[in-house]
Amino acid sequence: MSDTLTHTTASSDKVGFVIIGRNEGRRLATCIDSVLKETPLAVYVDSGSVDGSCDLASRRELPVVDLDPARPFTAARARNAGAAWLMEHRSELQYLHFIDGDCELIPGWLEAALDAMRAEPDLASACGRRRERSPHASPYNQLCDQEWNTPVGIAETCGGDALFRVEPFKQVNGFSEDLIAGEEPDLCHRIRLNGWRIRRIDHDMTIHDAAMTKFGQWWQRSRRSGYATAEAYSRRGRYEPLLRRQVASNMLWALPILWPLWPLLWFRVYLSGGPLQASFITLGKLPHLQGQIDYWRRRRRLIEYK
Repeated sequence: MSDTLTHTTASSDKVGFVIIGRNEGRRLATCIDSVLKETPLAVYVDSGSVDGSCDLASRRELPVVDLDPARPFTAARARNAGAAWLMEHRSELQYLHFIDGDCELIPGWLEAALDAMRAEPDLASACGRRRERSPHASPYNQLCDQEWNTPVGIAETCGGDALFRVEPFKQVNGFSEDLIAGEEPDLCHRIRLNGWRIRRIDHDMTIHDAAMTKFGQWWQRSRRSGYATAEAYSRRGRYEPLLRRQVASNMLWALPILWPLWPLLWFRVYLSGGPLQASFITLGKLPHLQGQIDYWRRRRRLIEYK
């Protein structure tokens, strides 16, 4: 056995994967299989699926945590449940890797992320480039693919797929389970307050399958984003002035009196992001404001777009 393979195996023994899903169908099978190619240390957490997802995971000999529907489902709750299961059954774990059930883990990513963690002991999390599976299938998928391409380097947050050290995750008691969206920036904010850092490295990490083909799906996803922005501002706006500007921008540009000025907003975004981003960022002010209003009215329920 080569030194490289021995090193990879020894490293992956310290990593437990938390796979979460809700009616992901074939996407879940792809996700689980990609993780099991790297390590058998994984758990699947299900949020009320009716498509046989739990049976699918069990057939692959994964432990399954089936969340009680008596409490509201959130991605944050699912991730915490998976982390708790792993830490209870594998107390020696040093890292937790979260991955959504509609994603596929890219070979080589795990070792690259672990190398980054070993090089910087104060890193709480490492994330990489998430790519969309079919970016040209629809403009909505293409927007997702552009959204995933965040700057490389020290970051304020990560996404739903990321590697975490167990220690900082436990220090802040994991994700805030009452958040229906935006749970990753909230977690990373609390972790950074404890002196840890987040880094995005220049390496492909996962392939995501948004499967958005309808305008209504894009609208619901944008509405959820608006809800998350409003809630984030209420929780940590004093630490992050950008949140205040985002909330104010959605309120301002969604006013009918300013619609005649939308071409100016469109052109400003066009100069940096091109016509697709310009069109949907401008139009997105409306569902974003709807989501903010949902939050202010305390309409707390899962907002799904699939």
